[in-house]
Amino acid sequence: MHRTEQPEWLHAIARLTIASVALLGAKTARAADVTLGIIGPHEYDLPVDFTPFNVLVQYGDGNAAGNSYNSLGQRTPAGGSHTWSGLTKYVHFRSFDAIPHVGFAFELIQAESYSLANGTNYGGLGPTIVGPAAWFKPNSHSTLGIQTFMQTPVGTRDATSPNYWSNISSLIFDYEWKYFSFDGDAGTVVGSTKHIKGQHSYSPGVIFYTNLRFSWKATPLVEPFLALDWQNVNGTYDRTARQYLNDSNSREVALGTGIMFNISKHLSFTTRYSHSVDGRNIPESNAYYVKFVYLW
Repeated sequence: MHRTEQPEWLHAIARLTIASVALLGAKTARAADVTLGIIGPHEYDLPVDFTPFNVLVQYGDGNAAGNSYNSLGQRTPAGGSHTWSGLTKYVHFRSFDAIPHVGFAFELIQAESYSLANGTNYGGLGPTIVGPAAWFKPNSHSTLGIQTFMQTPVGTRDATSPNYWSNISSLIFDYEWKYFSFDGDAGTVVGSTKHIKGQHSYSPGVIFYTNLRFSWKATPLVEPFLALDWQNVNGTYDRTARQYLNDSNSREVALGTGIMFNISKHLSFTTRYSHSVDGRNIPESNAYYVKFVYLW
């Protein structure tokens, strides 16, 4: 292995890690969070040709909204949600002499969730997510790669279990200027058929999503940023009845602003607020996010 000698990549690594998200809320079928909406600036500002290292990340987000969007895209004062969720993630980064100038990572992620809305009051562990990522650098200022993850069908209780396997895959990119940074992803989520004994079988709709982050490197410590998250979910198909469920398709666009604190080359903390600006068949997002990264 050959370790990159540029001190700035160690600083950058403390600010980032490949992102994933649990598709929680099997009972409600539609969650307010856009897939991978948890990511922050420099999420994909990744090195190549480095010695192996590890990252521990804790993501958290809460959504407190009393409104939702109906099938016509109108905002209505009903059907909102009050939820908290988290992702605890361990990532192992490494490169190989036999495959120069390409970086790899393997992730193990555990989801947590809690819901309080419409008479519900429950929480627990959600499904587990595992998978790899790989990337290269077209030039010294940019990164381009792919990530793919499998999500298990069960959590610690039925309300936090999707009850079907799913794959989360996306293209990832990053570009760095002297005072600005732009990165993000674009991908899909594809699920297997949902089978529960004594109930109809369902094929979940394919999800398309993108997450974009544009930041200003105001100081070495503080980095404000803007966020855009978009998601479109195709309708759920009832394989037993051979028809799509009414109003099971959804769409959401959310805009947000936040700030990243680059505490040291091994620690960073990010916080953000986001709100829906457009939607259909989904609770609105009135959400806050936090992210803590530790590298060793």
